Amino acid sequence: MGALTGIKILDFSTLLPGPYATMFLADLGAEVLRVTSPDKVDLVTQWPPFLEEGELSAAAAWLGRNKRTIFLNLKKPAAVGAVKELVKEYDIVVEQFRPGVMDKLGVGYEALREVNPRLIYCSLTGYGQTGPMADKAGHDINYLARSGIASAAGRREEGPSLYNFQIADVASGAMNTVVSILAALHYRDVTGKGQYADVSMTDGVIPFNSMDGACFLAGAAAPRREGQQLNGGEIYDFYRTKDGQYMSVGSLEPKFFARLCLAMDHPEWADGSILKTDLPAVKQAFREKFLTKTRDEWTQVFSCLDACVEPVFTLAEAVADQHNNARDMWPQVSIPTLPGRTVRQAGCPIKLSECPPEYRHGGYPTGFHTQEVLSACGFTREEIEEMST
Repeated sequence: MGALTGIKILDFSTLLPGPYATMFLADLGAEVLRVTSPDKVDLVTQWPPFLEEGELSAAAAWLGRNKRTIFLNLKKPAAVGAVKELVKEYDIVVEQFRPGVMDKLGVGYEALREVNPRLIYCSLTGYGQTGPMADKAGHDINYLARSGIASAAGRREEGPSLYNFQIADVASGAMNTVVSILAALHYRDVTGKGQYADVSMTDGVIPFNSMDGACFLAGAAAPRREGQQLNGGEIYDFYRTKDGQYMSVGSLEPKFFARLCLAMDHPEWADGSILKTDLPAVKQAFREKFLTKTRDEWTQVFSCLDACVEPVFTLAEAVADQHNNARDMWPQVSIPTLPGRTVRQAGCPIKLSECPPEYRHGGYPTGFHTQEVLSACGFTREEIEEMST
């Protein structure tokens, strides 16, 4: 039994944020039914590589984990009727359209809560349901840009930098969708009432300004690139090694800084006082010292030295890493449409002693369960064909 066994979710989301959130909930036991239109383009389903038979991308096999999937053309009244029939038995709806789209289709919150008053309805968008930006399209880079975070990221000479992952999509949009749903479920358990959740990816990354944001709001200067403690302005940084690789240095606390100084052959700096008198000299010395050994040599040096200094891994190295595998973060997951075939995927980070996450199966091709699900609702094959094309 999973933590969320018995919870049923209708998922109308696409791309990464919503599908990642519902995969998270499915790993914890929720029953997720993904509803898509047969003619709607979803980049995830077209993102190479594809598994053997070419129907299913590796990304879709991951984000579709533990879910079923049906086609419905919501522009047809019969499909709207099918959603209302389904929602009688479902606890949660997740959708990722621009504000007002689901209302126009006849499956917005007000319409569906008439069918199921206990329904929890979560809308996930870039800018939220209200405000002058509400109707604008956006992507992860735009939300980071407008939140204030990007202005202080990167190198002084080069401008803002990008990480190779969608921070606002995953850490903000997906995670706040999960939190909103779990909070609403608890509220419903206490009061019996469902509710509407408005999740904005931009809202979610604004608090990521964290300490610098709190300081600025209290009257400090705005953060600037390579000007803060955590963005390269001090010793907390990446350092290039002899072989062109990098080490990460997070030696903020005095005891960790002291150990770093010993490894850098500067025991005289161990008390940390030089950081207040000549920080640029310290950082330059560290840069030069790291260039004298390869990344793996430095990794060996710090393997027995508790100083918050670690190698910058490639993804291949992270997948092979002993610790990550001990934490079961790269499980092998079966692909149900390819008997005997498994694929390694990123696992669920939640560790619960009584009800750990399960990887029952990878994703199905979109629309795979259309006949099975809708016929169980009493629709004929002809009705299903009409509403799903």
